[in-house]
Amino acid sequence: MILVTGATGTVGRALVERLPADLGVRLMARDPAKITGAASTAEKVAGDHGDPRSLTRALTGVRTAFLVTTRIGADDDARFVRAAQMAGVQRVVKLSAAAVLDDRADDLITRWQRATEELLRASGMEWTVLRPRAFMSNSLSWAASIRSERTVRALYGTSGNACVDPRDIAEVAVRVLTEEGHAGRAYTLTGPEAVTAAGQTEQLGRLLGVPLRFEELSPDEARDGLAKRYPAPVVEALLESAERQRAGAKAIVEDTVHVVTGRPAGTFAAWAADHLAAFAPVTEAAGA
Repeated sequence: MILVTGATGTVGRALVERLPADLGVRLMARDPAKITGAASTAEKVAGDHGDPRSLTRALTGVRTAFLVTTRIGADDDARFVRAAQMAGVQRVVKLSAAAVLDDRADDLITRWQRATEELLRASGMEWTVLRPRAFMSNSLSWAASIRSERTVRALYGTSGNACVDPRDIAEVAVRVLTEEGHAGRAYTLTGPEAVTAAGQTEQLGRLLGVPLRFEELSPDEARDGLAKRYPAPVVEALLESAERQRAGAKAIVEDTVHVVTGRPAGTFAAWAADHLAAFAPVTEAAGA
């Protein structure tokens, strides 16, 4: 039995769609009704990392688990690891982040990710860690301004990030969850090239067939925008992360997707082409 937590998340949704139908699979989400794309044989369960009883129910009979936690600074990983140990789980595959490898990264988010990785390594269970660079799907945050204003606004728009297609993360996760030989390994996952926000804007405009404008945000403008979505400590962590990107820390390309899956990592252009409807600008009605 394989348990997938975060089954309605960005990577979880893609993973659910790719797991072979002949496997014993259990999918966990706060609201199982929102899980889509699963094989008819998959079991759906309600679970929350903050509810130990729900974790016990979800982990009973599970051999391998895919662990995703998102509440920064919370002890969700500790609760999950304890429940997995009690349930006799043999292997946990954890979704982490590439920033843990950067000695210059000492922000709140990265410290939390390092601590959760260490917790898993000390658990006594087999473990594998997936460390993706930023998701290509993060560009969906620009969709509203592209649709209404044909404009992308971002901080440090000429700095490169070797962002990765979440579907590639899911493909790697399938291999790690279903094959032997991955225990004790940490995989850094990137796209095939470093791209910039300005370059992504250009690619999106070309695919859409409309001119898009890129506007550079100042750090204060970026802080104000982030503060509408995140608490202050997270905002500062994200701004520190952006500074590291400006210094080139996120431009390194790894070939791990190819090594694990046997095919090259997907490009941003390919991801964007498959999600173009989300960015399609609003057009005025004829004769308006």
